[in-house]
Amino acid sequence: MQIKGSKIMVLGGWGLVGAAICRKVLEFSPSKLIITSLKKSEAEDTVRILQEEFPNKDPKMFVAKGGNIFTRDDWRNENWMNVIDDDVRRMGAIEDIFMELDGDILRRSALYQMIQEEKPDVVIDCINTATAFAYLDTYRATLEVVNKIKNDKLDNVSVERLIVSTYIPQLIRHVQILHKSLTDAESTLYLKVGTSGTGGMGLNIPYTHSEERPSRVLMSKSALAGAQTMLLYLMARTPGGPIVKEIKPTAAIAWKRIAYDTVMRKGSPIMLMDMDIESARSVDNDFRFDDNHDVIDRNKEFKSVFIDTGENGIFSRGEFQAISSLGQMEIVTPEEIAEYVVYELRGGNTGYEVMQGLDSFTLGPTYRGGMLQNVAIRKIKQLEKEHGVDSIAFELLGPPRLSKLLIEAYLIKKIAKSMAAASGFSKKELAKKALELIREDEELRSQILSIGLVILFPDGENYIRGDVVNIPVKRETGRLEINKKRINQWCYEGWIDLRPSNFLKWKERIDDIIKHSNLVPLDETSSRYTYTKDYWDNYETIDPGKIAGWIFEFEDKGWRFKR
Repeated sequence: MQIKGSKIMVLGGWGLVGAAICRKVLEFSPSKLIITSLKKSEAEDTVRILQEEFPNKDPKMFVAKGGNIFTRDDWRNENWMNVIDDDVRRMGAIEDIFMELDGDILRRSALYQMIQEEKPDVVIDCINTATAFAYLDTYRATLEVVNKIKNDKLDNVSVERLIVSTYIPQLIRHVQILHKSLTDAESTLYLKVGTSGTGGMGLNIPYTHSEERPSRVLMSKSALAGAQTMLLYLMARTPGGPIVKEIKPTAAIAWKRIAYDTVMRKGSPIMLMDMDIESARSVDNDFRFDDNHDVIDRNKEFKSVFIDTGENGIFSRGEFQAISSLGQMEIVTPEEIAEYVVYELRGGNTGYEVMQGLDSFTLGPTYRGGMLQNVAIRKIKQLEKEHGVDSIAFELLGPPRLSKLLIEAYLIKKIAKSMAAASGFSKKELAKKALELIREDEELRSQILSIGLVILFPDGENYIRGDVVNIPVKRETGRLEINKKRINQWCYEGWIDLRPSNFLKWKERIDDIIKHSNLVPLDETSSRYTYTKDYWDNYETIDPGKIAGWIFEFEDKGWRFKR
């Protein structure tokens, strides 16, 4: 794509990699550079530095934004621990993560608001998402709940804290919001700077978070990094959305600066502590974590020479030498990452882009699979004929909408026999005959109800059901108010809808299929077209499976465009 004249948003632009990418992007004259960071002051600091380094750039092209993109817009500038310490907001966070994504949850999102405010052409995401979620530490929250269960002291707060610390639901919700944000803003490209979680090392990594090697928290970070990549892989295969790319560094990223200064840990200075030799404890006693009554606070900050590696923290000379040694994590510089990122943005092929790699090395559909699909269909038809049954839908593949479409198409097949003849029936005739068929064919009716589908009568006032219902999804209350809006939604999602209005939709659908296929010239025999008259058996029958596939591709936009 063309960077010149485009609006570029860099999430995590204050960080080591983000700042390097900002510098590189500015060489290609974007119209606007939006820099975000957890704290707005950090983003403003980056803007100030870039304005000094690029004095010829219009100061108005720089925009600084701050806040936690993984939470509500109202909470974006608050410490996350303060949010989950509050009973009302903690439950709100749980709802945001676990409830079905709707317009309210979307509009409350800080990420959604941030992207909609600026509508960037390109979003470059340099936030270490895997670390942000993994360090919520669901293991610690689980142990707290387990201990309280053992001591019969379990309380709602502990359970809620455990729920809000779970990883995968938060990652899934983040990707859902991200995709919707980018699509609504009509962004062209999203590029993630990801992580492997272990700096390219394996399970033998010496750098970990506890006695475990590697720790569960570190492995969680790697697992989340991989899960995010696969979710981005799904985004990359979604028609109508932005182009999706990922560069995944697998080495220690260094460095930002080398200095003599205060040694910081989690944003605060490490204060020097001491203990007199005479206060030594005996190893004959238990080790007590709270046994600190002889510890002396020297009221002095720990100062030393260090190398600042950005988000990964600051290292002493010895730590840096160890981690960067040959055979350890080694080093990749932020400037190299920025080079690769910008080259990919401009349409180049670095060989390090993950989505392209997955496209190349994952095994997709094969010629043999396509050939044998026809063999399988013929065998199924043969057995249907031998046993005098029609194999319609079992509601095992899902979603219920698939079974609903297959069954409704089958009803039209039983009534009209062919696609060509279907247009000769009015919507009311189809509705009336479909109800007669349901009433008279006990086996068909029983099969529909037994797989969890509801049949709504043509009057829209009455329905029949089995002992299990898939749509609507059962709620804790065990009951739901029925209204017209809900009925329409349930009919879309999985109810067999015998109302004339639905059969009008089916008539229009079949007419569209015929019209689409008739546009293919009769003498056209090339590979250009898929849905020809031959594909539809010259409209002399109705094939529910083929029609459902067509609906998913053309109406629901659920088509595969990468193979």
